[in-house]
Amino acid sequence: MEIFDTHTHLNVEEFTGREEEELALATEMEVVYHNVVGFDRPTIEKALELAERFPQIYATIGWHPTEAASYTDEVEAYLRQHLVHKKVIALGEIGLDYHWMTAPKDVQEDVFRRQIRLSKELDLPFVVHTRDALEDTYTIIKSEGVGTCGGIMHSYSGSWEMAEQFIELGMMISLSGVVTFKKAGELHEVAQEIPLDKLLVETDAPYLAPVPKRGRENKTAYTRYVVEKIAELRGISAEEVAEMTTQNAKRIFRLGQ
Repeated sequence: MEIFDTHTHLNVEEFTGREEEELALATEMEVVYHNVVGFDRPTIEKALELAERFPQIYATIGWHPTEAASYTDEVEAYLRQHLVHKKVIALGEIGLDYHWMTAPKDVQEDVFRRQIRLSKELDLPFVVHTRDALEDTYTIIKSEGVGTCGGIMHSYSGSWEMAEQFIELGMMISLSGVVTFKKAGELHEVAQEIPLDKLLVETDAPYLAPVPKRGRENKTAYTRYVVEKIAELRGISAEEVAEMTTQNAKRIFRLGQ
């Protein structure tokens, strides 16, 4: 079994000096590919460093919505410079965050739109963070359009009906450890109903640890628990979920092509 963690933050301070240990545990649990997401300058630099250091790590870089107030032409030039790196596979995570509201809605929207356009210009998929802003996120993606590379709804937390609408726009749905939570009824339905070719799995480590590790530090290795829960909900094998989601990740990230 080969599992692809399509969204992890091995580049944050919590993992500094422990990266090899984390990857070794992941390999034991058959999580063999890792997309490390950088969302500001320090995490972007570290994501690129890790991608260069480890063959199983790829990088996604972008400007997180909580950083939208600091987005400038200079930042965009910085992103352009690094988005052409051979191991950068997507632009993200970008989007809207109305929970923290570190920037006004209009500023977040402008930065989101600019980065969607940049991803299409550079022929990269984009990875979306949305918190307490699902409807506005949908409206913006619909109006901007999804490029030929598609996009990913990272750690999706909405309804199946809304997921269908994002899929119709050309987006993939990525499920994190939240799908393992007992009260995550909407996500259980998503996991059961979504066509397997539209599904990805992730951890968002060190956040959102799945059952049976809930409440502890999340690890990229724990993508396995996400795979196993989806398999349980669908009544199929974990191997089948792993194979399909890994194929899907390789396809949207254009690996091995």
